Amino acid sequence: MSRRTKLWAAACVLALAGPAFSQEPGADTVVATVNGTDITLGHMIALREALPAQYLSLDDKTLFDGILEQLIQQTALAQQVPEPLSRRNALSLDNQRLAFLSNEALNTIADAAVTDEALQALYDERYGAVDPGTEYHAAHILVATEDEAKAIRAELDGGADFATLAAEKSTGPSGPNGGDLGWFGLGMMVKPFEDAVLLLQPGQLSDPVQTQFGWHVIKLMETRAATAPTLEETRDELAGELQQKAVESEVTALTEAAAITRNVEGIDPAVLKNTTLIDN
Repeated sequence: MSRRTKLWAAACVLALAGPAFSQEPGADTVVATVNGTDITLGHMIALREALPAQYLSLDDKTLFDGILEQLIQQTALAQQVPEPLSRRNALSLDNQRLAFLSNEALNTIADAAVTDEALQALYDERYGAVDPGTEYHAAHILVATEDEAKAIRAELDGGADFATLAAEKSTGPSGPNGGDLGWFGLGMMVKPFEDAVLLLQPGQLSDPVQTQFGWHVIKLMETRAATAPTLEETRDELAGELQQKAVESEVTALTEAAAITRNVEGIDPAVLKNTTLIDN
């Protein structure tokens, strides 16, 4: 076979193999064309970014094919809507564009608000100079009436085992565990319960205490000094607070700085129900 024949054969093989990218694909690389409308790799990447998290667990090939097929179908469908758009469709697109752009602005503001310095400053403000207080380890026996609670207190005073009585008689979910409520800080229990605990020393029993749940006999097991949460433990909470404050502040500032004219005097709010105004 001559050299020219070999080159011609190789060219035929390449042609049959289909088009190949001569360089690394980029955002403008056309991956499909539907009736003359191009779909680019950039369109696909943007759509992937907007997908719910559960779709991102798909393998790359399945996701690539699915996104491309969706864009092809959407393009074909969109071409069926006649131009120019109806007033309703044009206004809806305006609103969607406005919502998208404003959301992008909010995301930018929120992201910029969360820095290591801002997180540390808010953490120091919130926890640095604050005494974390005391934590309490208590158990209780919960019953329906005061008389039952008094009878239980009498049994305990007579030497009955607290955990055994709790397992036998408490109506609360902690009963099977001997009434043990674990560790808790101030503000975590209803006020009458908390007030009773604060009067006790470790090992002491309370008189019957009424709350909305019934009547309690409480035993304070032990106390300990509470510890403040670490920065890492509070990072998400603090970041959310920084973002909310930044967004609220910036939206207020932008709105106050904008040249706004409201021309709604004399317009009946019920006019929003008149959809015929955008029918044409």
